[in-house]
Amino acid sequence: MRGWLTSSLQRRLSVVIAGSMIVPMLALGLFAFLISSNITEEKTKLTGSDMLKQMDANLRFMLEDIETLSIFLIGERDLQAYLSRNEDVEGERTALVGRMTNLAASKHYIANIAVYPERFDASLSTATWYESELPAAAKEAIAAGGKRWSDVYRIRDYAGDTQVITLFRPIRSIYDFRHLGWLAISLDEREVSGNWHAPDFGQGAGRIELISAEGTILSSADKSRLGRPLAAYAPGLLAQLTEDAGGQQTGSGSVIYGEGGEKSTVLYRREPLTGWILLGTVPYEQYRAENRYILTLTAAVVGVSVVVCALLIWLTVRRITLPLRVLTRHLSRIDPERPLPRFPATTDDEIGRLGRSYNMLGAHIERLKQEVIRGEARKKEADLRALQAQINPHFLYNTLSSIHWIALMADEKRIADMVEGLSDFLRISLNQGKEYCPVEQELAHIRNYARVQSIRFPDKFTVDYIVDEKLLDKWMLKLLLQPLVENALIHGIQKREGPGTITILIQPEGRRMKVAVLDDGPGMAPERLAEVRRMLERRTRGEAGYDGVQRMRSEAGPAAVRETPGEAVPHAGYGLGNVHERLLLHYGRDSRLEVDSREGEGTEVAFSIPIMEVSP
Repeated sequence: MRGWLTSSLQRRLSVVIAGSMIVPMLALGLFAFLISSNITEEKTKLTGSDMLKQMDANLRFMLEDIETLSIFLIGERDLQAYLSRNEDVEGERTALVGRMTNLAASKHYIANIAVYPERFDASLSTATWYESELPAAAKEAIAAGGKRWSDVYRIRDYAGDTQVITLFRPIRSIYDFRHLGWLAISLDEREVSGNWHAPDFGQGAGRIELISAEGTILSSADKSRLGRPLAAYAPGLLAQLTEDAGGQQTGSGSVIYGEGGEKSTVLYRREPLTGWILLGTVPYEQYRAENRYILTLTAAVVGVSVVVCALLIWLTVRRITLPLRVLTRHLSRIDPERPLPRFPATTDDEIGRLGRSYNMLGAHIERLKQEVIRGEARKKEADLRALQAQINPHFLYNTLSSIHWIALMADEKRIADMVEGLSDFLRISLNQGKEYCPVEQELAHIRNYARVQSIRFPDKFTVDYIVDEKLLDKWMLKLLLQPLVENALIHGIQKREGPGTITILIQPEGRRMKVAVLDDGPGMAPERLAEVRRMLERRTRGEAGYDGVQRMRSEAGPAAVRETPGEAVPHAGYGLGNVHERLLLHYGRDSRLEVDSREGEGTEVAFSIPIMEVSP
């Protein structure tokens, strides 16, 4: 028997393939019910998790939008000025309410935006509420003085009763951090629960709800459950979810809750911004109906497959073995010094594709041989260029140092200071060929640049630095600030009468670092600002290209983004565009440049990058 098998590849393949296919199919039929049960449950979990993920994304969009809106409002200059007064000014209050109403109207899920001043009794609100059940959580947030989301509570206006969830946030002065009042942005629960309508979730028998970190039901299709504790309907479920997540306030997963006919699968996702939990509950009864169908289908497929496989295996093995023998003969004649012999691939099946792959492999090996030869030549050329790049900067530093000492000997201190500043400026710019540098080094680069320019333009400008000291040792892409400062000087400060100020702001924002360059120059007209923003948007979409040689063309000169409407602008925005493209290439779309300007007041150019502890 053994000799009969070993003497023929065709017989061995037939036995092995038949055994490897028929035996597993029979085993599958015996254990079909158990396997189908697991598959059905996992499919339901996967589908439900995907649905919850999409719902969570919609919810997170609302929460992040409200968070961003709250940050914008508490830092809004007109609102800060109004709240800093000792009494209400009706005209300012009316204007602020109008702007707040426009913001609320643009977000269909915002029910109300309200501001409560600290110094006088005159609240600003975009909606008229006849009754409001302000929950204890909101009162605790106000008493504690911190930002906090409230539980769901009922309000009544001209449209009737509405359930809302409110973000309370203190408003502090941007100048001296004094408490000025409170900002409240209310989220309409009906807009939130509108995301929970998913007919495919649990085959229509599932239920989706939003639960607070304390276990209160914040949003549900069943409005009678709103504001009630989850423990009233599912005792111990919240503790089970916390235990499954290891006590963490973020993450997702699933647990089995209940027993017997009340048994169900509970899927959950935690919202990291608020600690809320999105729950999806699927009764176990849904699995049994699908299991019976899968069991019947599996038994029929296994029976038919056993019969069909026995007929196809013999035909397939014969078709495979003949071209394999031909391929084996070709492989046995391989000579490392010669190209691989070609295989006559005449079919479109796997053997034919294998033959064509074998032929492509031979051609690829030949190309690799040639590329290795060319690569070695390019490597030698690169080594020579690198050596030259190391030699030239040293020659430049030594020359500038000589000019510096000659100027000192001739008692030309201004020339000496300018040469010394230029030398330090170039040394930091080259940075030994490194792409990244500490924030402190980037600021030193700006100080050297300002030092040189102050000699060229005496008493024309000053540079203010508002930098968080904790960020000085963090790493950032080099040469991001200098083009922006040069742009502010040439197209901002120099175009105003009298001296001006350039402000460099570097502050942390969560896990990111906000960087802004501001000037008090003449600013830009709205048409010019729109043109600059369109230019940046085209570069973001890639229409401007990312070829490094074209981007760094010397004839473009410094950044020029504030030309007057009458100027020709064929090369406008190269400096700004180069910084924008470098940010996109190294940090992604979230770090693109943002330009804001008001005619007659000045211009701000800002971007945000991740905080890096070490150099990449």
